[in-house]
Amino acid sequence: MPSKNTVKLFDAPAYYHAYNRGVEKRVIFQDDDDYAVFMNIMKRYLYPEPSFDAFGREYERLDDSLQLVAFCLMPNHFHLLFFQNEPDAMTRFMRKLATTYSTYFNHKYHREGRLFQGTYKAIQIKDDSYFHHITRYIHLNPKDYLGWKWSSLSAYLGYRQIGWIHPERLQTMSSDKYLTYLEDYVDYRKSLVEIEDRLANGGH
Repeated sequence: MPSKNTVKLFDAPAYYHAYNRGVEKRVIFQDDDDYAVFMNIMKRYLYPEPSFDAFGREYERLDDSLQLVAFCLMPNHFHLLFFQNEPDAMTRFMRKLATTYSTYFNHKYHREGRLFQGTYKAIQIKDDSYFHHITRYIHLNPKDYLGWKWSSLSAYLGYRQIGWIHPERLQTMSSDKYLTYLEDYVDYRKSLVEIEDRLANGGH
């Protein structure tokens, strides 16, 4: 059995879709402050400027070895899309993120034990079709995707710039075209649901 201190290595340079959910599918973000804390932890390690703890010690910076390309935080799970230049960069980041956020969450809500459902999952993106759809899949997780504050969609649509998010790595279309690209897929999914409903009802 591998040691819990073992650092898992992934290919580099490479893109990965990483995701995890709360243990027993529990809610891991109960209010806006929880979402904001999670995002600030990500920023702490990925922003290209130093960040310091309460004692003036500089946090490890991973921005040269790991870039966050897209993300979406949902009440009981999250999706992160990375590009990494070093084989252990994503593992180091995810360990810091999970440990720091779990400590915050357990203290705030007076609980103990694991918050996340085991180790995060990470899928390497090699297939062109996966590249084509991955940011759209991530950003369309919320039903109210245009009004959802806790994703990188606003950066893709040009509403705001986030210094530690890198949509330019995959986004090859203008903001207007990307919005159309999203909405086309939403319409496509609705059409599929309507067809499936009609088939289930004998075509009526």
